Amino acid sequence: MKRTLIFIALLITFQSSTAQLFTKEKVANNIDNIDQKFLSWGYFLGFNQYDFKFNYNQDLKDILVDKTFGFHLGLVGDMRLNDYLNLRLEPGVFFTTRNLRYDESYFAGSDFNDSDLLREVKSTYVHVPLLLKASTKRINNIKPFIIGGLSVALNLSSNQDNPDDNSAGQFRMSKTTTFYELGFGIDLYLLYFKFTPSIRGIFAFNDEIIRDSDPNSPWTGNIAKMQTRGIFINFTFQ
Repeated sequence: MKRTLIFIALLITFQSSTAQLFTKEKVANNIDNIDQKFLSWGYFLGFNQYDFKFNYNQDLKDILVDKTFGFHLGLVGDMRLNDYLNLRLEPGVFFTTRNLRYDESYFAGSDFNDSDLLREVKSTYVHVPLLLKASTKRINNIKPFIIGGLSVALNLSSNQDNPDDNSAGQFRMSKTTTFYELGFGIDLYLLYFKFTPSIRGIFAFNDEIIRDSDPNSPWTGNIAKMQTRGIFINFTFQ
């Protein structure tokens, strides 16, 4: 259902922007001066889908990641640098769940049950990116842009300091993760406010896994590096 709603919203946005982009008639500009403010504010909400990228020590079967759609919301602070560049701070709270499925080969030579093959990773991130937004010239009531930058996220569900590990059913991750982000979107100038749908990819720099006490742990022993990556679909209002 969520995927259907997202597809419909993006389709309507694309049709509206395409119609304005290629029309030969002059369209009256809405909220002409909104982009001339040195500082402006807004908020965003949207959907996210997080994944993990794994590097392995040995050539065993991949750990499978069951991805789900999560939800996020936050605030926008925008600083105008010139007609085409803006510096943005977008702190937000992101909720997501990932399920890790291990192959039985990870437990060769040891006793295990079905629950050992599954680890649920629920994450609540306080995500703070600093982004540079590069826009084209405004065309009627739309303005496409690309955006990118760096971010840091505090994982409130990390379990990093929990003395229990996977042998007690606790999958642990680091509290802090740093990312680089890249994306694109379209500013749509409506009658009273600016509405901006956008898509962004995030990619972690650091290894996030907290390894078990046992160096041969079936859950963490074969993982050389585990890094978050994900996709955000944002709807911003300014």
